[in-house]
Amino acid sequence: MTLEDDNTYMSLAMEEARSAMARNEVPIGALLVHKETGQIAAVSGNNTIRNSDPTAHAEINVIREVCRATGSQRIPDYHLYVTLEPCTMCAAAIAFARIPKLVFAGSDEKGGGVLHGAKFFDQPTCHHKIDIQHGIQNQEAAQILKDFFKSKRKT
Repeated sequence: MTLEDDNTYMSLAMEEARSAMARNEVPIGALLVHKETGQIAAVSGNNTIRNSDPTAHAEINVIREVCRATGSQRIPDYHLYVTLEPCTMCAAAIAFARIPKLVFAGSDEKGGGVLHGAKFFDQPTCHHKIDIQHGIQNQEAAQILKDFFKSKRKT
């Protein structure tokens, strides 16, 4: 996939982040794309409040959906696009699902588990190597999060 494709997919993830914000969820969006066909297999935002489930992060939601659809716990034919650096829980799920490529917009110094915190993919206990790209549409992702948390401080 090209940088143009990456931008297109990230734009769709941003739309999903805005949808999550409209539901009063932390505005994170994710999607899984078939690496050969470019077909979008699943799109989701955070649903932790809606589902009363602390694991209902956008990344986990799309991974669950594609695993159910394919009937497999491993989905190595899909690339993941997400608007914020995945947390350690999500990084572990990405590794266990054997997703080969992760593209994310903004880094997360406080809660990230890829470039920050646990740096899950750098740990000797992580047996999955992944292509990681980050920074695509970073400013837009950061602005969505700033707007969301600013609105929370007003209430």
